[in-house]
Amino acid sequence: MKTFHCALGLTALMFVASAAQAQDALQVRSWAAACANCHGTNGVAQSGNESLAGMKKEDIIAKMLDFKNGRKPATVMHQLAKGYSDEQISAIAGYFAAQKK
Repeated sequence: MKTFHCALGLTALMFVASAAQAQDALQVRSWAAACANCHGTNGVAQSGNESLAGMKKEDIIAKMLDFKNGRKPATVMHQLAKGYSDEQISAIAGYFAAQKK
């Protein structure tokens, strides 16, 4: 009986972890969706804007932090970048890095 309870508890923990990961993925996708106006759906931009899809995560993070900290001039990106924590920027960069060009 003890083994059954352990297995049931482990299954419940795995379900909770899976649900939390799905929620986190949905949250990251929602943050990334805010970029679509300029950088296109899933980061594939129209001509004249920079595509983010398939870029290296580290490159996106570096650019975003440069905007956030005022090291890179911008029209609006410096303001938008300030609205995200470094952890959020990393998550968004990971999302775009995983998208197909």
